[in-house]
Amino acid sequence: IETRQFGNAGSVSGGGIPVDASSNTALQIFDMENTRVTNEIQTGIGLVTVGGTFSQSTTVPLRALVAFDTAKIALDIGPTIDISFLFDIRAAIKGSKNAGWVETTYLSPDVRIGRGNKGSLFVLTRDGDAV
Repeated sequence: IETRQFGNAGSVSGGGIPVDASSNTALQIFDMENTRVTNEIQTGIGLVTVGGTFSQSTTVPLRALVAFDTAKIALDIGPTIDISFLFDIRAAIKGSKNAGWVETTYLSPDVRIGRGNKGSLFVLTRDGDAV
């Protein structure tokens, strides 16, 4: 058995687009009514937003399959860069819009722990003001 240190500590990724999250709080919103998930993080250059639709896996009940369709960077200096088209290109190459999954391994009224298809571990707390 070989053990190696994971080199992406403090980063988040949406559809393969990594963002440094070492000094900022990432926000993940599951909109159950509209079956959308949105990830947001404020970076040194602006607000990065990645999102898409999700559906429940038919083989793993606690797994949400995500089809990313939105990727935007709202620059602090003014304009917003929309690179959502990258997900269309990825879907055309891969033959599927599904870009990944997130599986909930623990859920309470205050905390959700999950993991993603690329090995990411998520420990999220509920924003009491948002519910």
